[in-house]
Amino acid sequence: MPENPIGLDVVGQVAVVTLDRAEKRNALNAAMIDGLAKACRTIEHDATIRIVILTGAGNRAFSSGGDIQAWSDMAPDDFGRFWLREGHDAFAAVARLRQPVIAVLNGDVYGGGLELAACADLRIAEQHVRIALPETGLGIIPGWSGTQRAARRFGAQLVRRMALFGEVFDTGQALGLGIVDHVTEGGAGMTAARQIAERVCGRAPLATELTKMLVNAAEGEESERILEAMAGIAAARSPDLQEGLAAFREKRPARF
Repeated sequence: MPENPIGLDVVGQVAVVTLDRAEKRNALNAAMIDGLAKACRTIEHDATIRIVILTGAGNRAFSSGGDIQAWSDMAPDDFGRFWLREGHDAFAAVARLRQPVIAVLNGDVYGGGLELAACADLRIAEQHVRIALPETGLGIIPGWSGTQRAARRFGAQLVRRMALFGEVFDTGQALGLGIVDHVTEGGAGMTAARQIAERVCGRAPLATELTKMLVNAAEGEESERILEAMAGIAAARSPDLQEGLAAFREKRPARF
């Protein structure tokens, strides 16, 4: 396994995050969950990054989901407290990035891989990809917001069809159903994503960031934090803050 199973490459205004465990079909383990959260923190604090592309190494799988060997021997309490909660935190970090996120689905997207893809703002699938939520066939649930965020973004009925009835969609079906936004030939997904990223980088950065926050709030994604963040930005841009800080430092009443 790579020393760092989550790659982060920044070129200009574009950050590329890669699930780098191709020999295991990019199955997600604890190190990858931790690395994904760390990559998001780095991206969030880099003012030069305008857009993020998320993909998997190789061409067999974007991600085949959670690594069964990583969680199958866990005690039930640890499974809930750590595996599911830490996965939720990492995936939420992706969904809540201030930059738009494009997922390049360059291989099969199963289980947790689809839950991760649902965190993106746009999904580009290469034509050989298959998409499914197979968890109930293993006796477990889609535990990284497959029944919540994925239902909000794709529709509850599609989640039912995959998670309850075991349907597997090809890219043509996924495009028609709205699970993916674009389909390309095999190997062409990253080129398409970079073209879209270039277009996004030509748009106003603050307006793009605020619009993403508003759309997330409309979907029920972190509404409270978004409201306070937007209000905080407005307050921080006001002359009132500078006067309040000056009064505090000078130990005098503020003159607003």
